[in-house]
Amino acid sequence: MLLVVSSLSLPVFFSFQFHFMDPPPEENILNSMYQLWILAALDNTGQLTKLGRKMVEFPLDPSLSKMLIISEEMGCSLDVLIIVSMLSVPSIFFRPRGREEDSDAAREKFQVPESDHLTYLNVYQQWKTNGYSGQWCADHFIHVKAMRKVREVRAQLKEIMEQQKMKMVSSGSDWDVVRKCVCAAFFHQAARLKGIGEYVNTRTGVPMHLHPTSALFGMGFTADHIVYHELVMTTKEYMQCVTAVDGYWLAELGPMFYSVKETGKSRGEKKKAAIEQTAAMEREMKEAEEELKRRREKAEEDAEKERSRDVIATPGHRQQIEVKKKKKSKKKDKDEDEEEAVRTPLRKTPFRMGI
Repeated sequence: MLLVVSSLSLPVFFSFQFHFMDPPPEENILNSMYQLWILAALDNTGQLTKLGRKMVEFPLDPSLSKMLIISEEMGCSLDVLIIVSMLSVPSIFFRPRGREEDSDAAREKFQVPESDHLTYLNVYQQWKTNGYSGQWCADHFIHVKAMRKVREVRAQLKEIMEQQKMKMVSSGSDWDVVRKCVCAAFFHQAARLKGIGEYVNTRTGVPMHLHPTSALFGMGFTADHIVYHELVMTTKEYMQCVTAVDGYWLAELGPMFYSVKETGKSRGEKKKAAIEQTAAMEREMKEAEEELKRRREKAEEDAEKERSRDVIATPGHRQQIEVKKKKKSKKKDKDEDEEEAVRTPLRKTPFRMGI
């Protein structure tokens, strides 16, 4: 998906017409473009949106890039910057053999019941408060090398954000804004509560479970709706890095998948809204086809002009051209002499004899 969004930013890229050295399957390209459309990186005609062009600048998974960009609008860019940096490295916690209970107890001190993403934010803030100490990491069963890598990634991403002139602000203690920002980037990976500790994918209905290391696992807080960062398949399908979200956030941020039933809205009004949306998409497609046609015509005109230009002579090519010109000149002079000889009559001169 990152390859597709990067390729779409090139002026010569026309999806399936691009000549890859090792072309990926067409199904993979379609799936990637669909995922980018879900994230609002592509419009209905397959062209990059303003958000999509910003996402290209970040060397991240598209969902993480969107979360970083949306955080500026929601006023929590500094907090989300830390979370994205923490998700860009392997697991920061470790469980040494023989001290599993001590490790789990240390991890529980950092856990935020509503979110694993906020747990990562809490860990980094505590590490920063303790002066980025390596001994503090060892005491709390945290990989110090991983935390240093997080700090490096954060500095690199912050530099890119400053180049993009993004505002660096923190939400302070209002972490609900951060959870909504996470929902804006991962609403397509949502699950709803089905039973005690059991969830099902909101879109597909596939059963899923909370990972035992999650902050939401066994904490007494059971959210009706959650979003997850990734799935891990072992004996069951476990969700890793989970955040509890509001159902209304899903309907607001992912209207192509979710909706809230409104009792006051009739079926006719819903049908009318769907027809208007379909008509708008058809207009966009028509405009995109006309634009593509203009681009092709212009490309053909430019190619025709390029072919009509004189050949630029290189040093070796120039010598060949000069030799050909000399041969043509000699042949022309010879033909002129023969023609002059034919036209000029022979003069009769007196025969002189030597004495």
